[in-house]
Amino acid sequence: MVCAGGFPGFCVSAPAKINAGLKVTGVRPDGYHELVTVMVPVSLYDRLEFWSCGGGVNLECSGNPVPCGEENLVCRAAHAFFERSGIKGGVKIRLEKKIPVAAGLGGGSSDAAATLSALNRIFENPLDQVALHKAALGLGADVPFFLRQGPCIARGIGEVLEPLEDWPDMWYVIVTPPVEVSTAWVYSNLKISLTSDKLAANMAQFKMTPFEVAGFLTNDLEAVTAARFPVIIRIKELLCDAGAEGALMSGSGPSVYGIFKTETKAREAKAGLMPMLSGEVFVVSEALGI
Repeated sequence: MVCAGGFPGFCVSAPAKINAGLKVTGVRPDGYHELVTVMVPVSLYDRLEFWSCGGGVNLECSGNPVPCGEENLVCRAAHAFFERSGIKGGVKIRLEKKIPVAAGLGGGSSDAAATLSALNRIFENPLDQVALHKAALGLGADVPFFLRQGPCIARGIGEVLEPLEDWPDMWYVIVTPPVEVSTAWVYSNLKISLTSDKLAANMAQFKMTPFEVAGFLTNDLEAVTAARFPVIIRIKELLCDAGAEGALMSGSGPSVYGIFKTETKAREAKAGLMPMLSGEVFVVSEALGI
């Protein structure tokens, strides 16, 4: 979503994502886990602004606390762009962080993809889509997804993407409890029961209603995270009691979302849940036009 044109002052929004199902299917020799998941971009955004500067990469951050040094994926993405494009430019970036951190919503990966895409547009597309995808994958398994628009089935380590053209219109209530979860810790504690990609095959074969999507909600990582943070199970119960068609932890957690047929039902559920929950609660839909 472009907020303002031109450089300096170029501004983009980076959406969060939810996982509408996640099955771990194996472990590669290099230690990465293979999976099949359905990823949906949603209308909760970080905001990034870009200005020209003499050289190097300078990052300023506001909102939810994140590192502003070279370890931030935004900085790494900017360096990757300049290295791959051969451009000897510099950029100042301001990141307004609204997506919860270490919450299973892909905020860091989305910021990295937004940085790659924005710089490519600012400098008149020196990288084609194949080169952008390679740069994105070098930053993280989820990053290539955020270069696309719309829901996708992701396979491999998340880099093999198949668009889902007929994803139903739904509303989601996302609850992020006040804990941070390390994705590496979750995968290191996962006991793998090898499964097929029946999840994605079923979701891809027909137009699904919100109720039908709810029937496929499963996440192999949920048991690991919920064993350490039982509040995840409590949030799922509260969402279902509030009228959700189904509820699931997103990614490695701890964020949990519930599916609702309408915005009205989602906002009513949020209002009823707020007195019973700590942390952050968001009402979102699929992110369009990113």
